[in-house]
Amino acid sequence: MPLPEHLQRLLAECEVEAYRSSGPGGQKKNKTESSVRVRHVPTGVVRIATESRSQMRNREAALQRVYDTLEARKRKPKPRVATKPSRAAKERRIESKRRTSEVKRQRSRRVDPD
Repeated sequence: MPLPEHLQRLLAECEVEAYRSSGPGGQKKNKTESSVRVRHVPTGVVRIATESRSQMRNREAALQRVYDTLEARKRKPKPRVATKPSRAAKERRIESKRRTSEVKRQRSRRVDPD
């Protein structure tokens, strides 16, 4: 199964290293080098894939992760536009504060019926 075109172009800029992964899996995992580490040389981004028992599938998965990371780095965050509260919002806030202060004021007043 050939790699998609965008991953083939990316592969030219990357170092691919196969290695034995650690963890549970027994003899199959301990004797096969199916895990893949892909390093994008220009940026230094490193991604690994160990899910599959197939080195080819892991290589494609790791390359896709590098590609996704590079795409995310390209995107610029949307600039924040500062806004001010409207007059109605200010009035609602002040009215709410007035009601709260009135409730608190009534709590403290104790009038003796004597």
